[in-house]
Amino acid sequence: MNPNLQQLQPYPFAKLAKLKAGVEAPGELAHIALSIGEPKHTPPAFVRDELIDNLDKLAAYPVTKGLDPLRETIARWLCERFQLDTVNADSQVIPVNGTREALFAFAQAVVSPGSKVLMPNPFYQIYEGAAFLAGAEPHFINCRVETGFKPDFDAVSESVWQQCDLLYLCTPGNPTGALLDIEDLKKLIALADRYDFTIASDECYSELYFDEDNPPVGLLQACAELGRNDYRRCVVFHSLSKRSNLPGLRSGFVAGDGEILEKFLLYRTYHGCAMPVPTQYASIAAWQDEQHVKENRALYRQKFDAVLDILDGCLDVQKPEASFYLWPRVGDGETFARELFRQQHITVLPGAYLAREANGVNPGAEYVRMALVATLDECIEGAKRIKQFCR
Repeated sequence: MNPNLQQLQPYPFAKLAKLKAGVEAPGELAHIALSIGEPKHTPPAFVRDELIDNLDKLAAYPVTKGLDPLRETIARWLCERFQLDTVNADSQVIPVNGTREALFAFAQAVVSPGSKVLMPNPFYQIYEGAAFLAGAEPHFINCRVETGFKPDFDAVSESVWQQCDLLYLCTPGNPTGALLDIEDLKKLIALADRYDFTIASDECYSELYFDEDNPPVGLLQACAELGRNDYRRCVVFHSLSKRSNLPGLRSGFVAGDGEILEKFLLYRTYHGCAMPVPTQYASIAAWQDEQHVKENRALYRQKFDAVLDILDGCLDVQKPEASFYLWPRVGDGETFARELFRQQHITVLPGAYLAREANGVNPGAEYVRMALVATLDECIEGAKRIKQFCR
């Protein structure tokens, strides 16, 4: 067996199941799950119809590079959404089966064994696993309230930057919802140039924001402002899962530096992970429509406003800049999560399970993550129970 497999920790939800084992929740209260970041809003009907209408195309092998119309649709979406002058659909875009598999696979293609892979802390656990399986060492950059929950890049030593092959970003952040601004991204691009590493920006929450006039910026947008239309050393990952409530479609894309993506495409050709053709046509329909995305944001705004109004004054929590998570400070996240389940039959995720100890501290230990993915009524009921629990 690959010895690097021994370095993988149990997934956060396996740890959560162990924490809840043997805990009796009140049966008279319906369970409310706020732990898993799985969208629950109704998927767009027109995407489903497009998928059904193209089922006959299951008779053909898909190509790893994807259909020309899909890549062209993605390139247009990127240019419109992030104010880009140009994206080459032929060389700078690759469709992928959701960002999870692509974020993992990317490290296998661009990382040299023995190097370092830098990532925010807390983080999406795929980043760490990708580093281990690529034979690299994860290096965690703490995201704490003192830095607005952004990674503290200034705390990274020059020797660590020199060993870095890959930097994972997550903006908007999971679990904090914090955003990197355009100047943050430009600073990181300069560091990538100086120390010769690749930036992989996980932007799968980029379409879940609250101010319609101020969408989150992206890494390619920072490149464009610097006049770097080749997007050198920069790659972004986007998905239909959160944007369009299509987690089961497993559809996203990678875009950016064409030289890097040429090698990544070679890797994926051997990996055998081409997107099914019906899924590609359904994805074209989804990326071409913004109305359903605006409606989706409106539903989340409604839930955040209602829940935060109820929790005001009883929990140390603020509205995030984007995403669908709350990141309240509760003291001991594990104790809070276990007792909330025992007393109120609500499941939340201890923040420690999303982080690792770095520089003598686990930056998630005092927090829990709450995903406002349930219905409005369930979120309101959950907030009322949490308020009662806190009191």
